[in-house]
Amino acid sequence: MQEIIQRLEDMRARARLGGGTTRIENQHKKGKLTARERIDLLLDPHSFEEWDMFVEHRSTEFGMAGQKVPGDGVVTGWGTISGRLVFVFSQDFTVFGGSLSEAHAEKICKIMDQAMKVGAPVIGLNDSGGARIQEGVASLGGYAEVFQRNVMASGVVPQISMIMGPCAGGAVYSPAMTDFIFMVKDSSYMFVTGPDVVKTVTHETVTHEELGGAITHTTKSGVADLAFENDVEALLQLRRFMDFLPSSNREQPPIRPTADEADRPELSLDSLIPASPNKPYDMKELIEKVVDEGDFFEIQPAYAGNIITGFARMQGSPVGIVANQPMVLAGCLDIESAKKAARFVRFCDCFNIPIVTFVDVPGFLPGTAQEYGGIIKHGAKLLFAFAEATVPKVTVITRKAYGGAYDVMSSKHLRGDVNYAWPTAEIAVMGPKGAVEIIFRGDLGDAEKIEARTEEYRQKFANPFVAGARGYLDDVIMPRNTRRRICRALAMLRDKKLENPWKKHDNIPL
Repeated sequence: MQEIIQRLEDMRARARLGGGTTRIENQHKKGKLTARERIDLLLDPHSFEEWDMFVEHRSTEFGMAGQKVPGDGVVTGWGTISGRLVFVFSQDFTVFGGSLSEAHAEKICKIMDQAMKVGAPVIGLNDSGGARIQEGVASLGGYAEVFQRNVMASGVVPQISMIMGPCAGGAVYSPAMTDFIFMVKDSSYMFVTGPDVVKTVTHETVTHEELGGAITHTTKSGVADLAFENDVEALLQLRRFMDFLPSSNREQPPIRPTADEADRPELSLDSLIPASPNKPYDMKELIEKVVDEGDFFEIQPAYAGNIITGFARMQGSPVGIVANQPMVLAGCLDIESAKKAARFVRFCDCFNIPIVTFVDVPGFLPGTAQEYGGIIKHGAKLLFAFAEATVPKVTVITRKAYGGAYDVMSSKHLRGDVNYAWPTAEIAVMGPKGAVEIIFRGDLGDAEKIEARTEEYRQKFANPFVAGARGYLDDVIMPRNTRRRICRALAMLRDKKLENPWKKHDNIPL
């Protein structure tokens, strides 16, 4: 018996060593943690239960029969974050460069299947050179098996990808189908074809970082949601992020106790809106002053800055925040911001997270670039997302809500549950000056008359009371009471029941 126990311990020690001490040292020299170190940092202490530690590849071609490492380049299992169950796989770059084999893929699929059965999130820590070339189509088949499970799990359990090293070729499509993608600066990158292929085909010379690094994907492409400085920050922030999410679509988000009173007034909000309608202000200031303890986890802060998305809590319960940002493009909606917000709204709706929307939008961004780029369909994505959402929806119009953009931003007409406006709100087809120049174009030569007409239009339409008279607003509220009114609205909506008509699935304008 003692001999068998010793053999087991020896096999475990070999598996834990991965590709060996030299490769582990190389990983550390790059500023990267090993696959197991990452899991230890991510999960609660001593909570990790590893599966398939002894799995090996079955390849015999190209000398692979004599190159077998227990675990085959990925560590899989389950554990807890803040006491809540999660499943995790962590690719081990020290073993065959973390490349995906048939057996490697089977390990990932196994925990994804189990996560679906028990209703728990799946977290992937990606650090892989891609498909294992020696296995050919078997490796490609393994990727497709993972892809199929990504699709089946979508909207059922949260799926989070943390890119912590290379992720290229077919490997990028699994993270692309997950709910959120996070990256690590200077050590992670994603692309379909690498710099060498790009140079051969298009004659462009580009580095790995320029082509698919964390900064590229969080500022230019919008593929990734956040970039962190190093592995440690990334994993600690991931722990914080997971606290906002429910375990599955059948559960409510976790409630955290807070000392922040629900009826706390915020007097500074009374003077947040500038006297000039053309002067910007920072919408993040409003968000941070309204949510619990100023704690706001922003998503994609460096991409499409004219709209803000992220998670916060109100009375301890998670909410999704969507807000126009007057500091960027005057808060106009454009292609990038519409796509960013639409995906976020749909995630919240999938996982029972109420949506709070702050509106200050002068309209859609004009121009040939937007029209040629398909702003009509992309803008419709955001409209579609808000309209199909059945979770509680609370909207506050702080200043401008003009034209079709008023409708799109979670208006009462798109089944907004509670719609408020500040006294500074201007709800109209367009701004007073533009409207008057169209209605009274015959008077354009008379500046005095145009000014008078503009003031008349402003008095009649550039305020919240016309919309209030029609019931499009539930109340005009004092800015200082915004937190209290939102908290009360969300409390009232806690047991909201609303179902869309039966369908196989919708056909969102992609």
